[in-house]
Amino acid sequence: MPQKLLKTTHYIELGSYQYWPVLIPRGIRLYTYEQVPMFLKENPYITDGYRAHLPSKLCLRSIFILSNETVNIWSHLLGFVLFFSLGVNDMSTVLPAAGASREDYVIYAIGLFCFQVCMLCSVGYHLFCCHRSEKTCRRWLALDYAGISIGILGCYVPGVFYAFYCNSLWRQVYLVTVLALILAVFSAQVHPLYLSQEWRLLRSALFCSVAAFGVLPACHWVWLNGGFRTEIVQVRRQVPTWTTEDYGAPIAW
Repeated sequence: MPQKLLKTTHYIELGSYQYWPVLIPRGIRLYTYEQVPMFLKENPYITDGYRAHLPSKLCLRSIFILSNETVNIWSHLLGFVLFFSLGVNDMSTVLPAAGASREDYVIYAIGLFCFQVCMLCSVGYHLFCCHRSEKTCRRWLALDYAGISIGILGCYVPGVFYAFYCNSLWRQVYLVTVLALILAVFSAQVHPLYLSQEWRLLRSALFCSVAAFGVLPACHWVWLNGGFRTEIVQVRRQVPTWTTEDYGAPIAW
């Protein structure tokens, strides 16, 4: 039997889902929740549209088909393009026009770079999670979690740096603390049970804890600036009033 026919037969025998509107390119099939391997059964409420049993080449080609990962792939891919565009625009136009210092360039670069890494890691996982090798899928999942940690770091660095710009002591304390928390998450990812179903709640708790830590420096910043009633803390919308001298008739915006 020809090799091409053998491959086609192989995919058919694995079981294909016939009611999904787009099945291209050839060699890629979509499956129901019951048909996919156990390591792909993360959410029983997603009942169909699964890609599975694919080599790396077909994983890449599956980016152009409609599956239950299409939104995940393209939303993060477009997110990467957005942050990359913002980075180019900020570094070439916004920061020079504002007379930014070298520190500003570094902080902006760190934040935008972390967001781009987070987006790319997520794209890689959602694209290759259907790989026929469970080991490869687990590696991409670990990379996705690492990308989330890096993305959280990218949120903290600019916020802490500029919030405590006039208080270098607390700025260093919070930056070091955040870095230690991220390194602790990375260390936990080395554990062999980290990606298992048993640690699913623990994984969520770790990321939620790192994100929730941001409440502490935020409250501290409010306290240092005199509380919620001070102007620097309150966000006030200035309402300009135009008189007849401006437009000939009173107009308020």
